[in-house]
Amino acid sequence: MTDWALFYRANIEVESAYNPGALSPVGAIGLGQLMPETARDLVVDPHNMAQNLDGSARYLLMLLEQFGDPALALAAYNAGPEAVTRHGGIPPFRETQGHVARVTAVFQRLRGDLS
Repeated sequence: MTDWALFYRANIEVESAYNPGALSPVGAIGLGQLMPETARDLVVDPHNMAQNLDGSARYLLMLLEQFGDPALALAAYNAGPEAVTRHGGIPPFRETQGHVARVTAVFQRLRGDLS
């Protein structure tokens, strides 16, 4: 993926608005909004900012490799890889579709795309 750093930054901006203390209503933690189970799988402390960033970057890269498409990777980051596989694409969840659209828009803004 070209512009990986900007893509990752766009995801962090949408996930937490750069708030290292962010905690979602469903329990996602920190800048990368890692779920506790995902953080355990990645062997990171989601409350530690550096570990949260490391874990969320590795997780998003893993999803990009698994799905081969940035939009599908973002959908999997939001709804879980099982949901993307089960639906054969971006799941029909308003939150997930909105997440993909918001991260894509932020990514385009960060790259300087005005179209």
